[in-house]
Amino acid sequence: MSHSHPLTLLVRRAINVYGKRLTMATIRDVAERAGVSVATVSHVINGTRKVAPETEARVRRAMEELGYQPNAIAQSLRKRTTYAIGILVSDITNPFFATLVRGAEDAALEAGYSVIVCNSDEDPQKEDMYIRALWRRRIDGMLIAPTRDGTSPAVQELVKRKIPFVFIDRKSKNVEADAVLADNVGGAYQATRFLIDCGHKRIGIILGIPGSTTTEERFLGYCKALKEAGLPLIEELVVWGNYRVNGGRQAVIQLLSLPNPPTAIFSTNNQMTFGALLEISQRQISIPQKLAIISFDDLDWAELFTPPLTVVLQQPYTMGYQAAKLLLHRLMAKNTMPPQEIRIPVVLKIRGST
Repeated sequence: MSHSHPLTLLVRRAINVYGKRLTMATIRDVAERAGVSVATVSHVINGTRKVAPETEARVRRAMEELGYQPNAIAQSLRKRTTYAIGILVSDITNPFFATLVRGAEDAALEAGYSVIVCNSDEDPQKEDMYIRALWRRRIDGMLIAPTRDGTSPAVQELVKRKIPFVFIDRKSKNVEADAVLADNVGGAYQATRFLIDCGHKRIGIILGIPGSTTTEERFLGYCKALKEAGLPLIEELVVWGNYRVNGGRQAVIQLLSLPNPPTAIFSTNNQMTFGALLEISQRQISIPQKLAIISFDDLDWAELFTPPLTVVLQQPYTMGYQAAKLLLHRLMAKNTMPPQEIRIPVVLKIRGST
């Protein structure tokens, strides 16, 4: 006497109970259940023609009862859209970019789009690779925080292929495209001017990456404040930190090793500020009595630092949200609008480190 395997018996019972529901429902099954034509079901799914509300409700109910799922790939091919956008940031470990992505994601989801996030890690080769990978996935558009000056071959290819994209946080000097950026010049000017008004004449500045527009604009704001106050630009007080924690630390070591070190430091990025504070703390230098410091961009624990850190407050969530909205607007306009540049305001938040 043969005995069936328990799993076989379970499957047989399921088939007896659920019948057709174990097979994948088709659009014809939905049409038959709802008592309408296949074309009507297609119009309900794709929104290609207005359908009477009671008919649409009947189709939706049939889809739910049968567990019918439209073929997303087939839909995207028909509509020539994937309802997905790519977001390429230069350092996902930086809380600034994490918040920026959250803003962009919220705007995308509101419009029914999903997002694919990539991290270039400030590497131009990775940037090129990810941009090409995203367009091969047929995404509808991209938000790009470029690694340096935004002139990579892949960005140029996006222009040729007419794939919509928006620069975010940084932009290109040579590519005409939408951009959503912070008021970098104004923020750096406010920070430097405040240090000057506090009586500082030797102000060190820690810059990010050469060629990056954020670096150049923040340096321009610093120079503008010095010139307005009649102070010279002293080359030895300008150092590089490459937007990294260790870079900020090394920059402070360089500044404090000068025969006549600065009495204040303006760090132009939160990651470099963290590195700078690590070195200052290790040397047990009192802030602001011996050394004042301002950061461009806030840190989550800035107010918990002793003393609390003076910062130029950016709005990364707003930047991400506005950039995604701009990209979606361009997608709706079929890429025919002239390029726009949006500047998000910044605010100098004065705390105890100055």
